[in-house]
Amino acid sequence: GLYPMLTAGACLSINAHASEELKATYLPNMYAGVWAGSMCLTGPHAGTDLGIIRTKAEPRADGSYAISGTKIFITGGEHDLTENIIHLVLAKLPDAPAGPKGISLFLVPKFMVNADGSLGERNPVTCGSIEHKMGIQASATCVMNFDQAIGYLVGEPNKGLAAMFTMMNYERLGVGIQGLATGERSYQNAIEYARDRLQSRSPTGPQAKDKVADPIIVHPDVRRMLLTMKAANDGGRAFSTYVAMQLDTAKFSEDPDTRKRAESLVALLTPVAKAFLTDLGLETTVHGQQIFGGHGYIREWGQEQLVRDVRITQIYEGTNGIQALDLVGRKIVGSGGAFYKLFADEIRHFTATADEQWGEFTRPLNAALDNLDELTAWVLDRSASNPNEIGAASVEYLQVFGYTAYAYMWALMAKAALGKEQEDDFYASKLGTARFYFARLLPRIHSLSASVKAGSESLFLLQAEQF
Repeated sequence: GLYPMLTAGACLSINAHASEELKATYLPNMYAGVWAGSMCLTGPHAGTDLGIIRTKAEPRADGSYAISGTKIFITGGEHDLTENIIHLVLAKLPDAPAGPKGISLFLVPKFMVNADGSLGERNPVTCGSIEHKMGIQASATCVMNFDQAIGYLVGEPNKGLAAMFTMMNYERLGVGIQGLATGERSYQNAIEYARDRLQSRSPTGPQAKDKVADPIIVHPDVRRMLLTMKAANDGGRAFSTYVAMQLDTAKFSEDPDTRKRAESLVALLTPVAKAFLTDLGLETTVHGQQIFGGHGYIREWGQEQLVRDVRITQIYEGTNGIQALDLVGRKIVGSGGAFYKLFADEIRHFTATADEQWGEFTRPLNAALDNLDELTAWVLDRSASNPNEIGAASVEYLQVFGYTAYAYMWALMAKAALGKEQEDDFYASKLGTARFYFARLLPRIHSLSASVKAGSESLFLLQAEQF
């Protein structure tokens, strides 16, 4: 759920950056689930551009800070599910430099904690209102007011963004999995409905001859939607696990070189995991709704709720457009293509050492990687002379990257399944879905690549008043 995910993320930042005293005071109850955590980043006028936040932190004589300001869109900012809520708040010290380099991170408890660990008086941090949203209506999305609330510095002054990003990589992967999970729920509903719903006959003749019509799963378009859902969900599950493996390696490996490589892959792949999983999550839930026909639009069947609920995953924890800018601007161009080369070299090694029997999967994977290599080189070259090319290319580039990464995942799964398909329907299903992915979904990269190479010129043909 959202609240436990945010609490776990807050614990990561506290554990990595806070003082030993703060860790001892707050982490045991947070990890036990007795206290919850929240992330307070966004201000009324500062969303993506956190450098212009107005929340203030004024030093107090006892070493704590008085936090003043307003935060919006705070998930789990107020509730009575736990005894205490521990807010991680971005704010600026009086002498902080301008921009993002002047942001510090503070721990602000809902209730103060006494020396013996018991809860004391209420801290002046309150919920001003709860947002009325399109979806995720069980989640309290709050406007939070900090009125000289007592807070404690986490990490170094003016290094708050770095401390917050300790949790952000995990949170962004978690949101990607939220999009994936919503799509999976939609698929499970849709497959059951498609097997039961009787409408028309198969184009090749009756399949259920004892019934008035065939189940709609016999129809090619229904199968197209179901297989698109299954290919996206299974591919996303593999890819999210791959990224999680890099996070674990970066954190726990005892080998410095292995740890550094994993950290670079985490930096490269986190925006892809967040954005691509959630983009496909929306596509998948819409397919699931469509399979239900008119019933999918009716609330009692549940499919329309999934469409509403998944939509937020493309927006919070950094919009998908911002994720794409992060991928292209910071991780591709910013590293001179070095991060990308690590991932591409791993795929090349896999295809180079593959048996010929895997050729139906490794050959199109190689072709997709060649295309992504060329596209990456194009972006690196064009962005050197025109900064607009980064923003113009970023969304479609991320999509091409995502489909290529999924192709790698599907080739790995196909390798594991080949030769076992006669023994178990699970492996037969994997192989069939892999073949569908390479035949029907991977070719999307060609139109997306053409859009990238169209450049930025057409985006600036209109003056602002001409829109």
